[in-house]
Amino acid sequence: MAYENTDDSFAGPAAGGTGAGAGTEPGMSDSLRTFGAFVQALREHAGLSREEFGDHVRFSKHTVASIEQGRRMPDRDFVERAEAALGNTGALRKAAPHLSRQAGLASWFRQWARLETQAVTLWTYECRVVPGLLQTERYARSVTVSVPPVKDEEQVAKQVMARLERQHLLDRRPPAAFSFIIEQAVIERGTGGIDVTRELLDSLVERSSQFNVELQIMPRHQPDHAGFDGPLMLLESQDNKWFGYAEGQRGGMLISDPKEVSIMLQRYAKLRSQALTSEDSRSLLKKLRGAL
Repeated sequence: MAYENTDDSFAGPAAGGTGAGAGTEPGMSDSLRTFGAFVQALREHAGLSREEFGDHVRFSKHTVASIEQGRRMPDRDFVERAEAALGNTGALRKAAPHLSRQAGLASWFRQWARLETQAVTLWTYECRVVPGLLQTERYARSVTVSVPPVKDEEQVAKQVMARLERQHLLDRRPPAAFSFIIEQAVIERGTGGIDVTRELLDSLVERSSQFNVELQIMPRHQPDHAGFDGPLMLLESQDNKWFGYAEGQRGGMLISDPKEVSIMLQRYAKLRSQALTSEDSRSLLKKLRGAL
């Protein structure tokens, strides 16, 4: 299918995606609970306690409990070691790519989030807010509480946690290659106030020096601009297939049609050429930080 769009909002992707819509709040991730129950059943069938199983997979019994109860996303090491400890059936290995991380991500974003976990390349252009993968906790909270309707503390906490937990992608092994293009005006908006902006700028400078992260700032004055149609996200899967993602006020769209994805790739390539270089972008971020 070329486009898939579902309007059941909660916490969207990148940053904008505050999920302020009227859709129902998703519960705890069903896929994580199912996977955890399966791990537990296989462990008990093998006659292993959580502590004994933990010794086999080199994780603590508390981590094993969190995974079995659907509260924690299993990483690749856990899956591979669990396979070896539980008979090498291949079931866990086949199930792992279909896991969605947790409640707090909008239903229309979860398919993209699953693709993200296996991607080798991830590109993001944002003109509304700092991308979720680069947000600090205080910035994420400020974005979340700013957009109506009013949310209670539990809703805010879930959305912020969901956004921050996606950031493990930046440090995963094997690493993926990341490119971010952010409008200068987004950073200068001062979301959350001066202290939040200072912290955000410090974090952006640090992330921009990471070996697998390229961060470019689109300057305020740029008459020739390829991003007038709004934010976009692109990823390359392990089998080198490209997907696109676009998000609006009330939903998101996964794009897999090669012709449509090609257009997004062309636009992103032009955006890269129009934005400041990585070095100049880092210098600008430091200058903005010093001015606060």
